[in-house]
Amino acid sequence: MIDLPALLILDVQNGFDDPYWGERNNSQAEENISRLLTEWRNRRGIIIYSQHLSLLPQSPLNYKDAKKVRIKDIVSPKEGEEVFTKNVNSAFIGTPLESFLKEKQVKSLVITGLSTQHCVSTTVRMAGNLGYSNFLVSDATAAFEITDHKNKRHSPDVVHELELAALHKEFATIVTTNEVLESLSKTQ
Repeated sequence: MIDLPALLILDVQNGFDDPYWGERNNSQAEENISRLLTEWRNRRGIIIYSQHLSLLPQSPLNYKDAKKVRIKDIVSPKEGEEVFTKNVNSAFIGTPLESFLKEKQVKSLVITGLSTQHCVSTTVRMAGNLGYSNFLVSDATAAFEITDHKNKRHSPDVVHELELAALHKEFATIVTTNEVLESLSKTQ
């Protein structure tokens, strides 16, 4: 990372604490996002949030439940930080994200957030297809358990690792929070 990429924080919302989602991995994800956020704020970097406002009545991220759709306090946006609301998995669909990135001449993204197999994966894939150089922070994202079409349960750790493996080199470079921070410390 030579120039400071934009920091993209996807859907780190209270509704992801709901038992609806099942077991989750990476309990430290929000703390790692906060560490990155602090560094971006110190460097006056571009910080962008997405906020999922589900149209599904039973969703813990239903747009009508203000408490559950609120971005978690640990990474809450400050004035001047962009928040794009959406109701699909990709932060690019139905939002001005792509236009904003072009206007700011952003070429690369450091991507964090929830959840690895949903909005993170979809957004990373779209960003890659749109030509952005992406760094997906493995310990600043988290996955939930899933049950597949054969009724087999897959642990959140397996889901997370397979999603990262599928994205690595094709759509993003997989990095850790410490690797990002160490890379940035070399550019001071």
